[in-house]
Amino acid sequence: MADMDLAPEAGAVPEVTLERVNVAPAQTWNRLRTNDITLTVPAHSRKGDVYFSLPRLFEGVECGMGREVTDWAESQAAGARYVEVPRDERREEPIVVRVGAGDVADTGVMVRAGAEATIVVTTGDLTKVTGSSVRFPQDSSDEKNLTDDPVTFVRSGTSASLMRIIAEAGARVHLHEYVGVGAGQQHLESVGITCGRDARVDVHQYLLGGGTVALGLACELAGERARVDLGCRYHAGDTEVLDINEIVRQRGRDTRSELSYNGVLEDAAKKSLRTTIDLVHGAKGAQGNEAETVLVLGDDVVNKTLPTILCDEDDVAGNHGATIGSVSPEQLAFLASRGLSREDAEQLFVQALYEDALMHAPCPEARAVVEAGAGSLLDEEA
Repeated sequence: MADMDLAPEAGAVPEVTLERVNVAPAQTWNRLRTNDITLTVPAHSRKGDVYFSLPRLFEGVECGMGREVTDWAESQAAGARYVEVPRDERREEPIVVRVGAGDVADTGVMVRAGAEATIVVTTGDLTKVTGSSVRFPQDSSDEKNLTDDPVTFVRSGTSASLMRIIAEAGARVHLHEYVGVGAGQQHLESVGITCGRDARVDVHQYLLGGGTVALGLACELAGERARVDLGCRYHAGDTEVLDINEIVRQRGRDTRSELSYNGVLEDAAKKSLRTTIDLVHGAKGAQGNEAETVLVLGDDVVNKTLPTILCDEDDVAGNHGATIGSVSPEQLAFLASRGLSREDAEQLFVQALYEDALMHAPCPEARAVVEAGAGSLLDEEA
């Protein structure tokens, strides 16, 4: 971590620069500037605060944005939240992590053997929906180290979420991430998941815009037949910056990973996507697939995609690919015959992304993030 500004202006919040974070395990030609991102974040003093940390078991969980971001998030969070789902229990109510502007959340979830749980992380500006700050009551359950204060959503500043999940043998985890922050806001989201034997995790990511959004996920398939299915849909426009780094380390035999990305970039948006499937020595019978489809709707869009497969085992299978393009002339001609202009046709693709996010939102907080980010796109559906 770079040196902190020790003498900020009066009333200003000290800042620290996180250099070269969200780094892929295997880097490419540096001139392309695809390998990492550097972020300047606030460094609030927690002197005098009582900090509750997660059980030490979570220290061994690798997170997608790297150790430097993990250390920063732990130092900035007011306290950690720990949730444990007992063995063989199917938890009906989702575990919801609500992150407002300027908030930093540190969460650890232990899903015991044979248990099932849904986890939802929401970050967004809900004032666009209600015209004022929105408060949700805290969830009451078997959660430890949790304050009773509700979270207030406002716009501006830097927010962050650090989420670590341990899925024991045979566990089922459904993780939903909804990010839709304001144009002047920066958000960091780092996730780490460890899967035991026969554990299955499905991840649903909806990245719906923000000044700068950096997201990293690392998933370790440690046990035999563990599996992760990840689907990411994203939209960025204007001069927004979206940086994604996701890693799956397949260590167990007969493990499986399926990574799918689908996004729309408009105007002068910038997006970097680094996906890595690491087929570790000993992971015989492992299979991994990653694919991305990007729709480009602006002449000044910058799109960087770095799909990587690392292999240190002979009895494995790995595939990756990316498709980048714009709306085809045939599609435009078809839609024009039905009275739609090029701009209207292109917005249909954006609207479809938000409708999909709304359709699959597992809780009111997630729906509110989608509605705030969509603006007038969903007015007719409201």
